[in-house]
Amino acid sequence: MRKIALAVVGVALAVLGLVVGVAPGAAESAAVVSVPEPDDDPFFRPAPGYESAPPGTVLKKRQVSVPMPVTAYQFQVRTNDAKDNPATVVSTLLVPPTPYPLGKRPLLSYQPAIDSLGDQCNPSYTLRTGTEKEAVLLGMGLAKGWAVVVTDYQGPRDAFAAGRMEGHGVLDGVRGALALPEAGLAGSPVGLWGYSGGALASGWAAELQPSYAPELQIKGVAAGGTPADPEAAVRTIEGGIGAGLAVGAIMGVMREYPELEQLMNDAGRELRDEVADLCVTDLTVRYPFRKIAEFTTSPDPLNEPVAKQVLALNTMGSKAPTAPVYLYHSLFDELVPHKSAVTVSKQWCAQGTKVKLYTDILSEHAILAVTGAPAAVAYLDARFLGRPAPSTCS
Repeated sequence: MRKIALAVVGVALAVLGLVVGVAPGAAESAAVVSVPEPDDDPFFRPAPGYESAPPGTVLKKRQVSVPMPVTAYQFQVRTNDAKDNPATVVSTLLVPPTPYPLGKRPLLSYQPAIDSLGDQCNPSYTLRTGTEKEAVLLGMGLAKGWAVVVTDYQGPRDAFAAGRMEGHGVLDGVRGALALPEAGLAGSPVGLWGYSGGALASGWAAELQPSYAPELQIKGVAAGGTPADPEAAVRTIEGGIGAGLAVGAIMGVMREYPELEQLMNDAGRELRDEVADLCVTDLTVRYPFRKIAEFTTSPDPLNEPVAKQVLALNTMGSKAPTAPVYLYHSLFDELVPHKSAVTVSKQWCAQGTKVKLYTDILSEHAILAVTGAPAAVAYLDARFLGRPAPSTCS
């Protein structure tokens, strides 16, 4: 069933590629382009003195080539990690060649589901090599005439699933894009969009924005298959075919919260080294059906006090976005429980956020990533045009 679902997604992405003008064969055509991996590219090294710069400061910038009909820039920007220590991230900004016909060109911050532990898995690299698996989806924003910024939001330690690090990275990527004079986006309306791991980053950015980046005028947020409750997601995934995602997420969060290492046994420490640079495909292929307890000294590691503390810090809902939010989630999502979306929507609604929750009954996790995309784009387009945001809050 899972293979069939992924095959359907592949076909749908190919069709979407024909519609929005991002070639499905871009990866193959770009394979001959020699692009150094981030570990070998000096541009990714933190700029000297970055610690003293305010969050959102552009520290480096360059124009790059990508296999899309756009002008592309990359910039390194100052951000904060999960514990508010200084850090840097790199963002890639894509600007369509034609003027936007309806006023100021909107800026879409698109968060792909990176879900990985190596620098070579980040969009700053995959966009240049033509191997970004969500190029077609972000291309839907480009087809609307929007500029699109894509940030390596997991941060310098590739902290997969560390929500606060990811939210900070997204917001500072937006700040940097708006400040880049070459792009001409100062004052542009901003939208956020992501699915699954990208929804985790988008949701955290939306929730942190009022306190971390209050000057940003975010008009709308679209988040699908949102893992708002990491404990629920891990307990659902572990032991199943997608258990490698739980393995990667635990290791990613541990990079921002090293206090979790006290729970690891010898197998866990060996695993940590094995997965150190793996991308999402390798994680899922190599570690199906594994249980987190195999790698810890506890029979229920998620229930240990140190884990409960970290999980609480990385569970959405304690604060609310000021921007309106569109949540879309499959009722039959086998990776991220639908209940998580219902719960966070109620929490945000109770705090005044305009939330529209759409529950799909004809899909599962992977399929809705594609079939739910047109509605997400339509939602953001309406917000950019100034139309009132719908709400399912009671």
